[in-house]
Amino acid sequence: MNRRDVLLGAAALAGCASMNETSSRPIVIAHRGASAYRPEHTLAGYQLALEQGADFIEPDLVMTKDHVLVCRHENEISGTTNVADHPEFAERRKAKTVDGVEALGWWVEDFTLAELKTLRARERIPQLRPGNTEYNDQFEIPTFAEALALAQQRGKGIYPELKHPTFLREQGLDPVPAFIGAVREGGGQAAADIMYVQCFEIGALRVLAQMSSIRWQCVQLASVDGGPWDQRDTPYAAMLAGDGLRRIAEYARGIGVEKPLIIPRDAANNLTAPTDLVARAHAAGLVVHPWTFRPENFFLPASLRVGATSAQETLRLHGNLEAELRAFYAAGVDGVFSDDPAAAVAAR
Repeated sequence: MNRRDVLLGAAALAGCASMNETSSRPIVIAHRGASAYRPEHTLAGYQLALEQGADFIEPDLVMTKDHVLVCRHENEISGTTNVADHPEFAERRKAKTVDGVEALGWWVEDFTLAELKTLRARERIPQLRPGNTEYNDQFEIPTFAEALALAQQRGKGIYPELKHPTFLREQGLDPVPAFIGAVREGGGQAAADIMYVQCFEIGALRVLAQMSSIRWQCVQLASVDGGPWDQRDTPYAAMLAGDGLRRIAEYARGIGVEKPLIIPRDAANNLTAPTDLVARAHAAGLVVHPWTFRPENFFLPASLRVGATSAQETLRLHGNLEAELRAFYAAGVDGVFSDDPAAAVAAR
């Protein structure tokens, strides 16, 4: 059976209705968990997302000093943990350049898993999500294995992203073998059948696609600007144009793209007519999963905001996210990444 012909979840998990329905309706992917309601990348956030009806939870994966994959959006953790409050780790604060961007902070690859487990998660954008700060310092940093086990216990899918694989390899840490090993330990092909694996880079996805022992459903991520760090001479715009989509289909099951690539916004920050990207991707045999749908006014088109749009407290309010989601569903997308899974389920 061709890898791209494997239906998501078919016979992989008995009784898993949401998996078997994905061929006829869009899937809801909990972006870093129920991030609009709990600090991102915590088991509590993933659990809430599943309670809200998400079909998949999405953990971003970075790697510890002792080669364990853990769930953080970035390998720099000063903004999402209480590491600054731990004097025993003060000397580990340093500047690094990751994918061309320099930052000063604390880095996952400089900690063992045991050390990371002494830290607690914090809200990443407290200025927009002050309610989430009530949960600061309550939750551990989960491992990928723990997130996978949670999804399996609930009979749902998981949608991990491999973060910065080239950078990590340069540090002597290769996330791909660790990822393969974790999936094998977590169920092997049965686990992979209810999983998408995504990356902004190309090489890691090609390695997975070329494996014969496990069939992977890979998703090539792409943003409006820039390009994959491991092929810096190839912008994402070129990958999505012309025959680029058919080349992606050689190793991937789908594309995960920034929202304006499907429905742009005009100068007034309102939605315009959809592009032809969804139709072209479908013609190439690819599913399309746009990112990221967030409920706060700050992130919404101007016409879908609630109240005034200037005051900081107003930008925190939840606007009409469901209307934005319905526009993308109508454009034919196959799934959405949402910080508010409940809204995505309701709009669907």
